[in-house]
Amino acid sequence: MQLPGPVLIAPDKFKGTLTAPEVAEAVAAGLREERPDVEVRLAPVADGGDGTVDAALAAGYARMTVPVSGPTGYPVDTEIAYDGETAVVELASASGLALLDPDDLDALGASSDGTGEALLAALGTGARRVVLGVGGSACTDGGAGLLTVLGAKILDTNGNPVAPGGGPLANVGEIDLSGLDPRIREVELVLASDVDNPLTGPHGAAHVYGPQKGANPEQVELLDGALGRYAEAMKAAGGRDVADQPGAGAAGGVGFAALAALGATMRPGVDVVLDLVDFDRHLEGAGLVITGEGALDEQTLHGKAPAGVAARAIAAGIPVIAIAGRCDLTPERLAEAGIDAAHALLDVEPDPQRCMADPAPILTTLARTLAKTHL
Repeated sequence: MQLPGPVLIAPDKFKGTLTAPEVAEAVAAGLREERPDVEVRLAPVADGGDGTVDAALAAGYARMTVPVSGPTGYPVDTEIAYDGETAVVELASASGLALLDPDDLDALGASSDGTGEALLAALGTGARRVVLGVGGSACTDGGAGLLTVLGAKILDTNGNPVAPGGGPLANVGEIDLSGLDPRIREVELVLASDVDNPLTGPHGAAHVYGPQKGANPEQVELLDGALGRYAEAMKAAGGRDVADQPGAGAAGGVGFAALAALGATMRPGVDVVLDLVDFDRHLEGAGLVITGEGALDEQTLHGKAPAGVAARAIAAGIPVIAIAGRCDLTPERLAEAGIDAAHALLDVEPDPQRCMADPAPILTTLARTLAKTHL
């Protein structure tokens, strides 16, 4: 069949195996092998969490490698993407859970210092807009580390600087925001997140995400109380009263710090990324869109990249198919998201371990099959 326009390949990463650009290249290789007559466009995407910088780099942004403090203080290299107008910072690569071995989790002491250091580097590019992609954090420090790096003073009841991490916030006495780097007020700071949790309470940062960061039940309660005290001190310091706002609990409370103290605005992560990569321009004239991620499941339908891609494609009247490592959604659920069909690596290679160990050639084979079926 002759398509009315090019095929746009716009996947997210296959977490733990392939980046979004690698997924897009593997799919493109299969389509080109089977249908060399069809024009292929690549626009790898993300949902605002890990992979956001990769998507910006694939769209032509410049790369800057920045040495920062990891979530437990040891040095790591993070990357920011910038194009003169916009700089993109990704919390996951500076303060992320994936940077720690399971035995090294520090629920009470992990901090967001490294994300603050990355933000300073972004400000140094002269960008007028900074996108902070949050998700996958190792810390529950309310963004205290980030704010301290940017020049805020967070003091305990004895007037001494609080130690890193969320646990020490139980003793916070005063916050002074007057020393914040003035450049932060001169940029548009965009918080890219699909998390709608408040800072505290049963649906807050500590209760919902603390256990995956190593917090036991007693530590969850300690962290929740500490974040509540921290929020009160922030309000007393003149920060915005946003602890109950959806998104304040993003990334262990980094969302709260950005909204309360830095004047950030929050947008759905996938929409931010689609705008970063100029997705609508790539979409123009396309005859088919291929999107996907490692696992298509119920979470996909709630703010993840494939759902965002499908929404824009359907609005433009362009059909969408999805590829994944595995698909747990029924055809009916896929159709509700605007996805006409889904194809999984497990359809080609039934051994999950092989799919995880070397997914790229399997993905290329899947794309050849997809070309026969849909093109």
